[in-house]
Amino acid sequence: MDIIISVSVALIAVAFVVLVYFLSRALKSLQLTLDNVAVTLDSLEKQLDGVTRETTDLLHKTNKIAEDVQKKADSLNTVFSAVQDFGQSVQKVNHSVRKVTDQITMETERQSKQISQTVQWGNAALNLWEKWKLKKSNVEASTKQYSRGGV
Repeated sequence: MDIIISVSVALIAVAFVVLVYFLSRALKSLQLTLDNVAVTLDSLEKQLDGVTRETTDLLHKTNKIAEDVQKKADSLNTVFSAVQDFGQSVQKVNHSVRKVTDQITMETERQSKQISQTVQWGNAALNLWEKWKLKKSNVEASTKQYSRGGV
């Protein structure tokens, strides 16, 4: 029984050695994997810092562009206000011209009868004038003819 215990202890010792050997290989492999993960994380951290800096710069530039666009939009608002005021002024002028034109039209229509009568009186006066001139020239011609015949 002593032999069995000795053999069992030796077998346990060999099994323990084998276990320790394979456990040390697994731990060494795990150590290499963890070293690779650490290197990858360091690289990733550096890349992430670079991306963060670029993102921050891009955000600042975007804010500057947005401010510039806002300033330009504000300056355009004054231009649009001026154009609107100009449009309203033109509309007022058009309204005034239309009002004056309507008044002239109404006055012309109202006075068209008087104008027509004045033109008729003027034509009648011209006709009378022409008849008087014709009569006067006939009288003078007759007088000259009579004067020649009597001399």
